[in-house]
Amino acid sequence: MSAFWITLLLLLLAACALFLSAGWRQRQASNGDRDRLNKDFYQQRMDELAQDEAQGVVAERPVMERELQQTLLTDIPPGKVASVHSSSRWILLPGVIALIVVSLGTYLKTGGLAQMRDWMQVKEEYPALCARVMDPQAKPLSMEELAHLQLGLRSALQSEPNNRNDWAMLGRLGMVLNNANLASQAFEHALQLAPNNLELKQDYAEVLTRSSDQQDNRQAGLILRDLLKDDHNNIRTLSLLAFNAFEQQQYDQAISAWQTMLTLLPVDDQRRTMIARSIEQAKTDAGQQDNRLALTVTLAPQAEKMLPQGGVMYISVSDGVSPVPVAVKRMPLSHFPLSLTLDDSNAMMQDRLLSAQHQVQVRVRISRDGSANPQSGDWFGLSEITPWDGHQHVAVEINQQQP
Repeated sequence: MSAFWITLLLLLLAACALFLSAGWRQRQASNGDRDRLNKDFYQQRMDELAQDEAQGVVAERPVMERELQQTLLTDIPPGKVASVHSSSRWILLPGVIALIVVSLGTYLKTGGLAQMRDWMQVKEEYPALCARVMDPQAKPLSMEELAHLQLGLRSALQSEPNNRNDWAMLGRLGMVLNNANLASQAFEHALQLAPNNLELKQDYAEVLTRSSDQQDNRQAGLILRDLLKDDHNNIRTLSLLAFNAFEQQQYDQAISAWQTMLTLLPVDDQRRTMIARSIEQAKTDAGQQDNRLALTVTLAPQAEKMLPQGGVMYISVSDGVSPVPVAVKRMPLSHFPLSLTLDDSNAMMQDRLLSAQHQVQVRVRISRDGSANPQSGDWFGLSEITPWDGHQHVAVEINQQQP
């Protein structure tokens, strides 16, 4: 900050010097012009007297010359020249003060001093923030600290534009801070410095996949398919390609990528459950899901009279033996009777799919406050235990109140 204030002070001093210099020159020039005019007038009158005397018009030339000399001495008093120049300098002092006040006031109003101060503070904090990011034992950075780290990185890259690691970190910060444009531009810079880096290509493809622009989504798909040609078993590339294809409603390609991942992951990997559920969801969206539970929900007259405003309906399917649901669906209250379907995408646990059950029992509950836990007074309905081969229809009437 000291260098900034020194620069500002030097600029103010230079402006004041120019102002004073211009004022002094103007003052001196005005005094000199007046003196010159008086002298020119005196010389002209002397020449005219000489001409008049030669023509015999003037008889007392010496007397008139003395009068002219006296007039000239009166117009140019030698004893007051120094004081005139001295006083003129003080006359410029209010102008100098006004110049300084207006300049500083304008800068403080429009110059972004607060932003400059914040930026300098971020630059001072930047090394410590970087150290915390690199230290796995350190306290995680807050969103505000991550924003400061981003600003510090951008400032550091101004002086080190070829630092690939900093560009990559800036891109990942952009993703965390939900700044897609910043992340995309940062990864583009990083790839220019390391065009064959696999991790950077995956990061860039992830940013493009998250974009709301369909052209970005298509570009991400091209990048990921090229990466898969070089490494067919890369889990992250397969995951990104599956998600990218799913978002573009290319369900067959998404299912294929997820199924490949299932063959590569260990049997105890926690990601398998989410992947299997994603496959079922893709099959459902693609119209490939055969096992579906068709459900019709109706309201008893007494329940319809007490229907809460803004209530939530919870639908749970069990096997009729275990109280743990096989499938669950939550939805806002709608018009009754209500028809809907449930399938494996609504499964609670991937190792207990709805399609694997041989009998089902459906419970439908209306929650007044949206709570997932039953509350006293909630209306609910329970179906009979029904044999199920994936194509049966179940009807439930909401006609009971929770005690």
